[in-house]
Amino acid sequence: MALKYRSTAVFLQPDTKYKSKIASKFINSLMRKGKKSVAEKVYYEALDIIEKKISDVSPIEIFETAVNNVKPLVEVRSRRVGGATYQVPVEVPKQRQTSLAIRWIINAAKEKKGRPMYQRLADELIDSYKKQGTAITQRENTHKMAEANKAFAHFAWSRF
Repeated sequence: MALKYRSTAVFLQPDTKYKSKIASKFINSLMRKGKKSVAEKVYYEALDIIEKKISDVSPIEIFETAVNNVKPLVEVRSRRVGGATYQVPVEVPKQRQTSLAIRWIINAAKEKKGRPMYQRLADELIDSYKKQGTAITQRENTHKMAEANKAFAHFAWSRF
C-alpha cells in the first residue's frame, strides 16, 4: 500500500530572525539550486533596506501586508465544454493565494535588471505595500480577466 501524502507545510519551520512561517515560505521560494543561505541573505538584506526607508512600521509587517495586498481573490481556469474552451472564473484557495502572491513578487523583482536582487526585492515589497508595482498589476490583470469572463461562471460546477 502506498504511503499517505503529507504536505510539506506540516514540516515548514518559521524563519530564525522574525519567527514567521510566511517569511520562511518566501525564503524557500526565493531559493535557487538549494542555496538557502544565499536566499536568506537576500531576504534579510531586503528587509534591512525596507527598515531604513520606512522606519515607523516594522519590516516584517510591511512584508506581510505586501504579500496580503498581492493575493488574488479570483482567477480564471480553462474549461472545455462542448468543443469550446472557456475561461471560467473561480475563487482561489487560501494556500494558492499565498503561493501566487509570493511567486508574483519574486518574479517582478527578478524582471528588474541592473541592481542586486536584495535592492530589487526591497523596492518590489515597498511597491506592493503601497499597492503599486508589477506584482499588484499582475493581480489586477487576473481580477480583470475574471471579471471579463464572469458570463462563464456557471461552467464552474466541477472540479478542475
